[in-house]
Amino acid sequence: MYKRILMPTDGSNCSQQAIREGLEVAKNMGARVTFLYALENISSSFWISPESVPYGLELLEDLKRVGNEALSKASELAQAAGVEAETKLVEARPVEAILDEAKNHDLVVMGTHGRSGLDRFMLGSVTEAVLHRSERPVLVLRCK
Repeated sequence: MYKRILMPTDGSNCSQQAIREGLEVAKNMGARVTFLYALENISSSFWISPESVPYGLELLEDLKRVGNEALSKASELAQAAGVEAETKLVEARPVEAILDEAKNHDLVVMGTHGRSGLDRFMLGSVTEAVLHRSERPVLVLRCK
């Protein structure tokens, strides 16, 4: 039924929990997995002055390192589970990156913190946005 599963990650414990569950689904279905880390362009989020450019470049490299570490951890989990996996680090807004990549997959597996009220309003929810806009099925796992 599901042969290609997309599992976005941000490296959080919640993402790791969703990946573990998603790998069980992938293993049972004989599916291949793609782990996706979306690195938002910091220049669109922060005002950058000429003096801050060197720091901005250093910050971008640090964020790429964090993304690669998250993808490496996910790959280790897939290898341990015996599931074929690939990783992708893209520079894009997370929701748009996930929706774009989902077009090449049968299922999206994501975790959610289950925030509500002011926390949800202030922090937003990538998972909720994907759930409402995805053309593919989305399996949402609530973090414990």
